[in-house]
Amino acid sequence: MTAEDAATPPRRPLDDLLLYRLSRLLAVAGSMVIRLCEGRFGITRREWRLIAVLASRGELGSSQLAEHAQLDRARTSKAVGSLVAKRLVSRTALAGDRRQVRLGLTPTGQALYDELFPLVTRINAELMGTLDADDAARFDDALLRLQAHAETMVAQAVLPKADRGRHAAAAAAAAAGNGKKNSTARSGKAVSPPSSRSP
Repeated sequence: MTAEDAATPPRRPLDDLLLYRLSRLLAVAGSMVIRLCEGRFGITRREWRLIAVLASRGELGSSQLAEHAQLDRARTSKAVGSLVAKRLVSRTALAGDRRQVRLGLTPTGQALYDELFPLVTRINAELMGTLDADDAARFDDALLRLQAHAETMVAQAVLPKADRGRHAAAAAAAAAGNGKKNSTARSGKAVSPPSSRSP
């Protein structure tokens, strides 16, 4: 081992990180829920989350729905618009202030929930079936403590605010620039700079 190797910290795989492992578990087991939602019921997993929240909590305002579903308002609004178009969710304006609306499940939306929820419950139960009762209880307790601690960390953290619009615009600009370069390369012609001579 060289001195340089000794000074280099050991590389740790992503598998050592709890959040990555939880994300991978969700990706694998959650894929079954996605296939049910999209393939059989014609909704996205995000739309299913909103349906489940409305089924368990009743009518909500859009901000309340976003909070309970733990989604930002823009994504919630987009998903709600899709659910309204599919006639699974209804919008009702409040008397005296039409800017305020209440969101609730339509009879069709409730029927979808009544059919899909037992299927999702069965997937979760089968997954948890690999743990005995004591392990399941300890796991549930650990999740509760991790969730509470994560919320405390977020409340105390000083982090930059995400600006998805800026990053999306930068990516679009970069893609447009690359497209222009590729088009020029394919044509085999160089773009001449404008002449500095007066006409």
